[in-house]
Order: sequence, then structure tokens, then C-alpha cells
Amino acid sequence: MKTQPAHPRPQFQRPTWRSLDGEWQFAHDDLAHWQQPMDVIFDQIITVPYAPESVLSGLHDGSFHPVAWYTRQLSVAPHERAGRVLIHFGAVDYAARVWAGGRLVGQHEGGHTPFTVDITEALGKDGTVDLVVRAEDDPHELARPRGKQDWRAEPHLIWYPRTTGIWQSVWLESVPQTRLEALRWTPWLDRWELGLDVGVAGPLTPGLRVRVRLSVDGRLLADDTYTLTTRDLSRRIAIPDPGIDDARNDLLWSPEHPQLIQATLELLNGERVVDQVQSYTALRSVGNDGQRFLLNGHAYTPKMVLDQGYWPQGLMTATDEELRRDVELTKRLGFNGARKHQKVENPRWLYWCDVLGLLVWEEMPSPYRFTPEGVERLTREWMEVIRRDISHPCIVAWVPFNESWGVPDLPSNPVHRDYVRALYHLTKTLDPSRLVIGNDGWEHVATDLLGIHDYAHDPAVLTRRYGTLEALARVLTQPFGRRLLLDDFSAEGKPAILSEFGGVAYSLEAERGWGYHRVGDSAAFVELYEGLLAAVHDCEALAGFCYTQLTDTFQEKNGLLTETREPKADLARLARATRGPRHAWDIDIDPDPHPLGYAERWCERGVWAAPGRPEAAE
Repeated sequence: MKTQPAHPRPQFQRPTWRSLDGEWQFAHDDLAHWQQPMDVIFDQIITVPYAPESVLSGLHDGSFHPVAWYTRQLSVAPHERAGRVLIHFGAVDYAARVWAGGRLVGQHEGGHTPFTVDITEALGKDGTVDLVVRAEDDPHELARPRGKQDWRAEPHLIWYPRTTGIWQSVWLESVPQTRLEALRWTPWLDRWELGLDVGVAGPLTPGLRVRVRLSVDGRLLADDTYTLTTRDLSRRIAIPDPGIDDARNDLLWSPEHPQLIQATLELLNGERVVDQVQSYTALRSVGNDGQRFLLNGHAYTPKMVLDQGYWPQGLMTATDEELRRDVELTKRLGFNGARKHQKVENPRWLYWCDVLGLLVWEEMPSPYRFTPEGVERLTREWMEVIRRDISHPCIVAWVPFNESWGVPDLPSNPVHRDYVRALYHLTKTLDPSRLVIGNDGWEHVATDLLGIHDYAHDPAVLTRRYGTLEALARVLTQPFGRRLLLDDFSAEGKPAILSEFGGVAYSLEAERGWGYHRVGDSAAFVELYEGLLAAVHDCEALAGFCYTQLTDTFQEKNGLLTETREPKADLARLARATRGPRHAWDIDIDPDPHPLGYAERWCERGVWAAPGRPEAAE
């Protein structure tokens, strides 16, 4: 029996789904000549969900193509047509229109966020239907969120190959007429409660109830039932508080102890189960005390790595195994967190960060030009990003802007500064439980953490700039490059994070490539890494760091790993440098003696106990 791939939406799982990834018919439409599916001449085959620019798509065509068309015929079995038939798209870059059976069934704008169309009414009597997707992505449009996608014909400097069209999974789901539609978890550790928000779609009938069961390692924590009076349900679920820290720590999520709470939600009509969804959540809190980052109420040092999220054959698209492997390698390199840079990553990567234990800064891919339309685009898509990922316990910070990209005139234009402030406060409004970095790197006008980018390659320079609070104060008032604070924005109460540094280039191959500083061999590479990390660990003014970067990425050769994920030096030695000495303020947690042990125990359970692994039930 052919097994299903990992579930594309790990925190909202039904068993009634199947992947539509694989071969689709495909056509480029460079002049945007075709407007309706019946006009299109499909002359190529593409492997979804790989973008046509990638090798694994089967096309490997990096030329400028602003419009692409996809089609495939679906055959929906009778048992799949009992309720509604939905088609989910993980991400289509940038604007998509979808037809089923010749009728337009949905459209979406935003290249990094999911959307869903209902094809029930378009199905033929035999359950077959032709599905067609038109994706429009102008490669020269710089006022759309695009992250690291190059606008030139060939990648240059820090910009990478473009991604057009479908680049995350497409999947069919059979759902009841009345069903659970939305789910949000919010941990409130101060009161040992979990916030639960549920949305219901379809016809409402009197007496509908929602049942929620929470458990850890087979031990029941809560079994509550709530009567629905509207489509939206909002409740707080009290978790039994053990009282003493040793017992409390067993229930708390951290990179050293990534304890997840299994959740089953049922929509009930009387005693009949109308719909059932499997999910998970965790108990943890995030904050700062004015000088240090706080995790679960204790000072904690984020030791992060910059992660671009590209693969040489798949570009922005990776298999579940590749996503897991990156998280495993990040931990084995000694890091406890990752800053996913200029990319909204596949939810499966967030799942593995949840399961394996990795802090995440989630960052919005930037546009480069500032226009009123661009403001609307980014704001709308950023809200969708937060809605998609808000329940993942691994995410500890949101980053709407990076290095003033999209707001290039921050120092001189008050409109740009108001925009950053607006996104900062909007993000805090949508999610008051996490930290927000308004504009990471420099030119801060609204932030909870002072993200600083500094690529000095002399460890002594980093020590001189950040070794003491007095030294940091001098840097803040007399910066060495871009201004760090604007409009008399106060740094008081904002812990400083060296959120980009390093960038040491060393290539195992003949070509030189690019980096912020170059060394010639592995010995020099690891020695400089050890020196930089030792200096950062000794800097009293820094609450954490993020090293650039995890892997080589095309012409950038400044990774700790190659593009194919091979370490450039002894992995254990790199990990010792990353971890550094234990600070007095670091949280006192005994790490699992097998750092990936929690994941193994989680994944060995059955389908309903192992989010993302439905094949376990086969």
C-alpha cells in the first residue's frame, strides 16, 4: 500500500486527505495572452510542488516568465464526495486564479501563504473534474514581498534564483458540511492556562458542541466540552499546576525539553461526532526583563543561526526529510534557535522545530520599493502569515522588516517610520504573547529587541563594541555604519541581540563565491569561528546572537555547511564553540541526554498521537 506523505498542516489534521503533488501539465504564458483555461496550450510536464526554475520540477527554466499555467484531472471517489471537497494550496507565488470544471472557484494574492478553494459544485456526476491554476509573478516587480528572489537574470550577491507559481504542496481534503475550520492555541503560563480559539464553518444547528481533550505521554490533562452559540468559540483551559519547579518543567516546552501536548478536537451534534481534528500545542512563555531574553520566565540566551531555506535542486521547496534534517543539523551544531531569513517556511519545518526543540524568529519576505499598493500587499500577507503560524510553540519572535528593505528612507521619511511602527503595533495586537522586532538590523523605531547586524571579522572589534553595557551605549549613539536608533527611540528595556554576524566564507570547491570575509582552508575557518563565538559569548551587553549562516546558498559560500549539508569542519568542534560557556543567568534545565529523543518518542506513537505522521497507522 502506498503511504501518504507527511500531513501538510500538522496542527490541523484529518485523515480524509490526499496529496495532489506529482506530475501536472504546464505552460508558460510570457505575454499573458491566455485568460481562460480553454485557451491554454499545455505543452510541458512539471513536477509539483517544485517551481519551474528548479531542477526537481523537471523544467529547470530560470528565464523570465511572468505567467504560468497548470492543469491536472482529478477523480474524486464517492466516499470523498460525502460532504465538501476542498483543494488546499500551501503557497503559489504570487497571484493565483483557480478553475474547476471550467468555472472560477477561487483566487489569492500573496506568494508565501496558503489558500483553499471548494470544488464540490464543479464535480461531474462521476466525480471527475479538470483543475486549472494560473499563476502570475512579474519577475521585475519590486513592490511585492519577494524575499531573496533576484530580479536580474542570474543570481548576484545575496540574491537567489526566482520562484514562480506553485512551490508548496497541493492537497485534496474531504470535509463535513459543518466542520471545524480554524484553530488557534495561546499558552498563558502565568495562570497555567491554554487559550483556545475555534472557528466553525457550514450550517449551524442547535446543540452543537466542541469537545477538547489534552494529554501528555498518554496522561489526560483536560477533557472539556463547550456549547456553540456562534461560529467562533474562545475559551481558556486550565492545566493542573504541579506547583514545584521539577514537576512544572516536565510540562514546559523549551529547546532542551520540547514537550508537546497532544490535542483532539471533536465537533459534536448530540453524541454524534460530526468532525474530528488532531492538533498539538505546548506550554511556554516568551518575554524580556529589560536586559535578557526570557523563556518560561527565566533568562535564556538565544544562540541562533541564519537559515535561508534554499536547496540546490529544489530551491525554496524541500522534502519533509530535508526539512527535518536541517533542524537536526542546526541542533547538532550547538544552536538552540534559527532565524528563518526572508522566507515563510513550509509548516513542516515549523513542525520539526516544535518537535525537536528550536526557537524560531519568523520573518516576512520583503518588497524593496515603498508604494501605497506595496504597503497593502505586505500588510495583508503578513496578517495571513501570523494567522497560519501563530499556534507553533517554536516561534518566539515576529520580524515584519529586515534592514529597512521596503522602507529605504527610514531616516529621512516619517511615513516610512510610521509604517514600521504600524506593523509593529499591528503584530503586537494580533499576537500579544510574543516579541516583535520592528526592523531587524538597524534604524529601530519600534521593537522589543535591539537586533544589530555587524559583520566585523576581528573578534576584538566585537568585544570592543559589545563587551560592556557602556560600550553598547556608545555604539547606539555613535554607530559604526547605519544608525541603530531613530527619532530619539530609547534602547532602555530592549535587550540587544547580535542578529547577524560572522558570514565567513570558505568553499570546499574551486570557485571563490562570496562572503563577508574569506579564509582559505578548514583550519582557518574553524579557528575564526571559534574566535568570533568566544568574543560574542564574552560580551556582557549581548542577550543572544544569530550567526550567518547555516548553509552555503548558491554564490554565497559563508555557511557552516555546504549546500548539500556537509559540515565544513568538525561538527563537534563547531558545536562546542556555538554553545560556549554556561552563563550564570542561563535557565537551569537538564537537557535530554539524547537531544533528539523527544522527537523519536513523539513520532513512534500512532497516527492520532503523532501529528504529521499519518502513515504510522497503515
